[in-house]
Amino acid sequence: MFLELRRGGWAIAAATALGTVLSGGAAYATPSTPAHVTRAGLDPALVAGRGATVNFLEQEAETARTNGAVIGPDRTAYTLPAEASGRSAVRLTPGQWVEFTLPKAANALTVRYSLPDAPNGGGITAPLTVKAGSLTRTMSLTSQYSWLYNQYQFTNDPNADLLHPDWWITECACVPSATTPAPVITKPFRPMHFYDEQRLLLGKTVKAGEKVRLTASSKAAWTVIDLLDSELVAPPKVSLIAANVLAFGADPTGRRDSAPAFDKAIAFARKTKLKVYVPPGTFQVNRHIIVDDVTIEGAGNWYTIIKGREVALSTPAPDGSVHTGVGFYGKDAKDGGSRNVRLSGFAIEGDVRERIDTDQVNGVGGAMSDSIIDGLYIHHTKVGLWFDGPMSNTRVTNNVIVDQIADGLNFHTGVTGSLVRNNFIRNTGDDALAMWAEKVTNSGNTFDRNTVQTPTLANGIAIYGGNDITVSNNLVADPIREGSAIHAGSRFGAEPFTGHLWITDNTTVRAGTYELNWNIGLGAIWIYALERNIEADIRVTGDHFLDSTYNAIMLVADWPVKDLYSVTNLHFKDIRVDGTGTSVLSARVAGSATFENVDARNVGAVGVNNCGTFHFTPEGSEFSLSDLGGNDGGWLAPWMLSNTITCDDRPPVVAPPAPSPW
Repeated sequence: MFLELRRGGWAIAAATALGTVLSGGAAYATPSTPAHVTRAGLDPALVAGRGATVNFLEQEAETARTNGAVIGPDRTAYTLPAEASGRSAVRLTPGQWVEFTLPKAANALTVRYSLPDAPNGGGITAPLTVKAGSLTRTMSLTSQYSWLYNQYQFTNDPNADLLHPDWWITECACVPSATTPAPVITKPFRPMHFYDEQRLLLGKTVKAGEKVRLTASSKAAWTVIDLLDSELVAPPKVSLIAANVLAFGADPTGRRDSAPAFDKAIAFARKTKLKVYVPPGTFQVNRHIIVDDVTIEGAGNWYTIIKGREVALSTPAPDGSVHTGVGFYGKDAKDGGSRNVRLSGFAIEGDVRERIDTDQVNGVGGAMSDSIIDGLYIHHTKVGLWFDGPMSNTRVTNNVIVDQIADGLNFHTGVTGSLVRNNFIRNTGDDALAMWAEKVTNSGNTFDRNTVQTPTLANGIAIYGGNDITVSNNLVADPIREGSAIHAGSRFGAEPFTGHLWITDNTTVRAGTYELNWNIGLGAIWIYALERNIEADIRVTGDHFLDSTYNAIMLVADWPVKDLYSVTNLHFKDIRVDGTGTSVLSARVAGSATFENVDARNVGAVGVNNCGTFHFTPEGSEFSLSDLGGNDGGWLAPWMLSNTITCDDRPPVVAPPAPSPW
C-alpha cells in the first residue's frame, strides 16, 4: 500500500528505489536570517529547557546561502532528506557551495554530510574545501562508514540479494513466509544510514559574523550538507601529576600500537594512586583496554584521540565476538565487574562499518559500578556505551555519541541507581538511549537532559521493562523508522515494568513515524504490550509533542496477542500537542488511561482514534479514557470518553503547520 503525506513539496511513502534517495523537490536556498541558529531544526525558544547543554551552535544548511539545491523536506524512509536534521539538507554538485554566518566566535567546526557509496559498496572519499573568514582548510570526507542496505543486520553490499528471503517484506508488498523462489527486489534494497560527520580544528579563532563556506569537490558526483556545528574549544588540559602514557611508550603520532603503553600506565597508576593522563595526539589502540579502579583523563576530546582499527579474530571469542577494536571495558559482571572508573576528556574513534550483534566493538563496555564517564566523543563504534550488569551507581554525563552502527547507550540487565545526563547523541543505527531489563530487572535509573537526533532505526529513547525509571527533560528529534521518539515496551524478553515509570518534561520533534511493517502511524510516544501486560504506574507529565507525523500518543498490542495483554494505570497530565498528522491518541489495545490538562492544536484527524482490540462489541471499546479536566483544544470531546469506539484503522493524514510559540 502506498501511503502519502504532503506539506509544501514533501512526501511520506513506502518507497525503496534508490531513485528516491535524492528526492525532495530541489530548489535554491536563500538565507532567512543571518546566522540562523537552531536546536533540532527549530527555533531554540520552542525547545527551551529540554535536552543537553552543549558547547556548539547548530545551523541547518537549508537556511544558509547556497548555489546548490535544497532536498526535502521529506520523511520517507530510505531517502536522504528523511535522515537529515529537520528533514531537509542541501545537495551540492562539484564546485557548488553552501555558506554559513558564524553566530559566535569559533575555532572548531563539525560538518554533517553525505557522499555517494561506491558502486559495489565500501564508500568513497572526497575533500571538502572549508573557507572560514580568511582561513582556508581542507576536510576529508568519506562514505566508508555510511550506506547500509537490505534486511537486519544489514549489509554493506548494494548488490546483495535478500539476506532473509523468508522474512516479511511489507515495503515491497510481499509477505513470503515460505516463498519459493525468493521475491524479486529492487537493488540496492532499502538503502539507509546515509550520513556521517567530521570535525575540524581551524587552528585559529574566527570572529562572529564571519562566513564559513563549504565547497564540494569534483571527487564526488554530489555532496549533501546537512548542518554545521561551530564551537570555541578551550585550550588543551594539562595534567602534570599523573601517569603520562608517553612515559610508558605511547606514540602520539598514531603510527605505532599504544595499547601496551596504556596497560602499563594503568598498572602504574593503580599502584601509585595516580590518575592516567593522555596528552594531545592520536593514539592507535586496536583492542579493549580493561579498566578498574582507575582514572583516565585526556586533554579534551578535540585534542586526545584514541583511534583503532577493527581487527578480525582468528577464532571467535567466548562471548561470540569475531572482531575486536578500540574500547574501554570494565571487567565482566561474572568476574565481579569493575568499580571506581573515571574516563574523561578524550575521543574514541572506532572503525566499525557493519553490524554484527555478537561483536564487542563498543566505545565503552563491560560492567562499571561507582563510575563516571564524562566529556568523551565516541565515533564509529558499534554502540557508544553498552553496559552489561549487574552494576550500580554509574554516571554518564556530557558526552557526544555520534555515527554509531547500533545503539548510542544501553543499560542492559541489572543496572541500578545510574544516571545518563546531558549527553548529545546523533545518527545511531538503533535506539539512541535504551534500558533493557533482560532476565534481571533494571531499577532506579534516570535518563535526563539528553539530546537525541536522527536515530535511523528504532527509537530515540526506549525503556524495556524495569522498576522505578525516570525519563526527564530530554529532547528527541527526527526518528526515521521502526520506532519513534520515546518508547516503553514489554519486548525482547524484558522483565515486567514495576513500581513507576515517569516520563516527564520531554520534548519530541517530528516524531510519530510511519511503521513500515504494520502500515500504520506510531505516536511520538508509544507504549507497546507485546509479551506481557503493562500495568506499572506510568505518568507522562509536562511533555511537549511537536509536529508529529502521525500521532502524538500511541498505545498498542501486537495483533496476535491483542486479547491477551493490556496497558493500564496510565496517566497523562500537563501535556502540549502542537501538530499531528492524524490523532492526539491512537489506542489499539485493551486498558485505560487518564487525561488532565492535555492541550492540543493542529490535529489532523479525530482527536482520539480508539479501536481497542478491534472486536467492536455493543459495550464499546476495550480501552477506556477518563477526563480529569482541563483538556483544551476540543480533541477529547465528551462523546469520545469512556469506551466510545472512534476507530479509523488508517485515517487520512493532514500535515500540520510548523510548531510555533504556545
